Amino acid sequence: MKASPIRAVALVSQFPLLAPRALTGRFDRRTGPVRLRSALLNIATVLGLATLALSATPPAQAAAQSSSIPGWLAAHVGEGPGQIAQPVLLRARSLYMQKLSSGAVRNACYFAMDATRPNDPGAGRFYIICESAHAFRAIAAGHGSGRSLPGAANFANGRACAKNFGNALDSDLTAGGPYVTGETKTSFKGYYRTSGKQDAIFMRTFLQFDGEGETANARQRAIGGHEAAALKGVCLRKEPGSPYADSNGYVPFGNLVDYTGGRSDGCTSWSPGNIQQILAMVKGNPTTLYIYPGAADVDAVARAVASGQSPARAGLYWNASCLRAIGAPHFWPRQTLEPLIAQYKAAHPPGPQRPTPICAGQ
Repeated sequence: MKASPIRAVALVSQFPLLAPRALTGRFDRRTGPVRLRSALLNIATVLGLATLALSATPPAQAAAQSSSIPGWLAAHVGEGPGQIAQPVLLRARSLYMQKLSSGAVRNACYFAMDATRPNDPGAGRFYIICESAHAFRAIAAGHGSGRSLPGAANFANGRACAKNFGNALDSDLTAGGPYVTGETKTSFKGYYRTSGKQDAIFMRTFLQFDGEGETANARQRAIGGHEAAALKGVCLRKEPGSPYADSNGYVPFGNLVDYTGGRSDGCTSWSPGNIQQILAMVKGNPTTLYIYPGAADVDAVARAVASGQSPARAGLYWNASCLRAIGAPHFWPRQTLEPLIAQYKAAHPPGPQRPTPICAGQ
């Protein structure tokens, strides 16, 4: 069954983030909708895809699966800037086909993230793929910062490359695996001063993720996606006329900081320039997200490194530059890490919470 070219053009018109640049296949927000050849994935393709791999994909299996990748999408497969590594695409595509076949999702697009890549806003490691429109885009996304608990455990991550992964509560770690996007919640964070010396309201929307397997506690961990922006240096300013004022007539006021290329508390964070169109794509229309690597991938690469074997020669995938930077990755299962975090909290109870200061001149 083929889709009308009009539907493909409408999809690109609705989400200019995905509009491809002619000839090169790269994206440019300035280009308008163009006529695209489009075809919906047929039932044979859906039924022919293998079950989502929960461990590292063997080379022979990956080769067989890669033959099902459409030619236009295969052109984006690779490990260079703006490309998606084949194992990441295979996992993300298989998850999407499963959920599409079962009726769990109907969205024309799906997402993938490669958390083994460097956190380079210029290269991108979060992928938006709309097969019926032949649309592909790589954008920036942050990984979980992890934490350092002196005397207990150090599972902190650097800004560029993630070494530690896990699914423990309060760990601030990225947990790779399958997710489906859920509902959104928008919260008032405060006021800030724009470059034009005007006051503006900062509202941030959180997109909930629902996971499976190792990621099944995503809701419990409050794992999802949000804008890579926050208010810093917050104080309270008297604004009794504001609908957001507290009982004493004060509102929070701070400096808006864009931390695209930075770390998150375990969530996926997107740049202010991309967040609204991502949210528009999934509003009332959930889709899938596969975050690579899963726990089995992390463990397999760690074992290969420990044995002095090249992960690539063993048929395992990890971004080469980040692997050199971190030495070897580590997955912290919740059964191991949560007791350590609980013990640390018990030994280091938080002090009294300091009240937010009143802004100068109030």
